Amino acid sequence: MQDRETPDDRWRRLLASAPPRPRRIVCLTEETTETLHLLGALDLVVGISGFTVRPPEARSKPKVSAFLTARHDEILALRPDLVVGFSDLQADLAAELVRRGVPVVVFNQRSVAEILQTIRVTGAIVGRGDEADRLADRLAGGLREIAGRAASLPRRPRVFFEEWNEPLISCIRWVSELVEVAGGDDVFPELRAQQGGKGRIVDPAEAARRDPEVVIASWCGRKAQRAAMVARPGWDAVTAVREDQLYEVKSAHILQPGPAALTEGVSQIERIVAAVARGERLTARRTGDLRRA
Repeated sequence: MQDRETPDDRWRRLLASAPPRPRRIVCLTEETTETLHLLGALDLVVGISGFTVRPPEARSKPKVSAFLTARHDEILALRPDLVVGFSDLQADLAAELVRRGVPVVVFNQRSVAEILQTIRVTGAIVGRGDEADRLADRLAGGLREIAGRAASLPRRPRVFFEEWNEPLISCIRWVSELVEVAGGDDVFPELRAQQGGKGRIVDPAEAARRDPEVVIASWCGRKAQRAAMVARPGWDAVTAVREDQLYEVKSAHILQPGPAALTEGVSQIERIVAAVARGERLTARRTGDLRRA
């Protein structure tokens, strides 16, 4: 007589069709990979963005996307049970994967608070909620310490943070907030609410009129060029140019809305702002380079 399937057998079979939490994750941007690494869950990541630089050990994983493009067939071949993206700019990538039957989560964090929230949610998704809470609390605590040190600076310098050159684009919201945490005043604070880069395009002449005391460049994956900056019409009269307070923070350190921006990125901004506030200059690495913190 053939054994009949019991209700318990049937229930176990139903549950076995999918793991309780994702076990094979493709990350379309770096900050998710970094967050999972810091939560001790890098082993869950089976595919990454080609722009990923941290953690270094993740670079050996299959690179299946840029920022605006992805190799959908290669992603499917990895058999992911979750794909994680960032930004409305990846909406079309996500939609195509959804149409192919892949579960997708797309975050859209733009502020420091939203970055911390995204870390907590990411941890909860993979069953590392407690670890994510501790990580977010630790990152928030680091920012509080920086703000405390900034309160003792002799003044708050005017800061222009540019994330692109032509057209000239002012910084995204979390960067503007980190400038303030570090003790500076963003000269275009009204633009931080603009979600896309097009809403943050500024006239170089208007940037000159606001007379920043320090300019920090981070040209989104491209090395900032000092010569191009100082050649802008009217910029010879800008305080930052006259006093040679021009600096660069690599985009991988500040323009990814994740842990790197809240640690290495803001630390570099802090060093720059503190030097300017005290009337000091950081040392250039090579003649003609922008200074690096």
